[in-house]
Amino acid sequence: MSRIARRVLLAGLACVPARGRAAPVRTENGWTQDWFHEGFLNLREDLEEATAAGQRLAVAFDQRGCPYCREMHTDHLAQPEIEGFIRPRFRIVQLDLHGARPVTDFDGTVHEERALARRWRVTFTPTIIFLPEQAPQRMGREIEVARMHGLMPKPDFLALFTYVAERGYADGTSFAAWKARRQQG
Repeated sequence: MSRIARRVLLAGLACVPARGRAAPVRTENGWTQDWFHEGFLNLREDLEEATAAGQRLAVAFDQRGCPYCREMHTDHLAQPEIEGFIRPRFRIVQLDLHGARPVTDFDGTVHEERALARRWRVTFTPTIIFLPEQAPQRMGREIEVARMHGLMPKPDFLALFTYVAERGYADGTSFAAWKARRQQG
């Protein structure tokens, strides 16, 4: 292909809008993604639906004014490699650390978002809690398989989602040990 033909092709491709690309959405409470799950906040049902769709369930706690939450939404999740990996594999339910919407926990109890955050020991944001494919009748804090405490650098952020998607925790291996083993091999 000639140099001119290549430039014409690239210029044409630059004008084509990206299909299926997510974009962060500004809300009155902060930021979200247009592909995050909007359900009835019954976590057991959300888990069953995610599993039936071949996805993993993650619960993300954010709060208004959190600069790291904004960065997660506008930078980390806006990266095509990261969004392209997470979006088809995970169903993410977003909760507000100080919110009042009623949420049904896996044990059937109903709590406001802020009470559920306390119950699950979420103290800062963003926090993402990853759940197993099947949940026993216990609260989410007791069944989680991994947790992101605060925003991680992009490579670690993606690695944590990979760790959960590949069930790296299944044999009891911690995320840090799993990541170190992958970096060596």
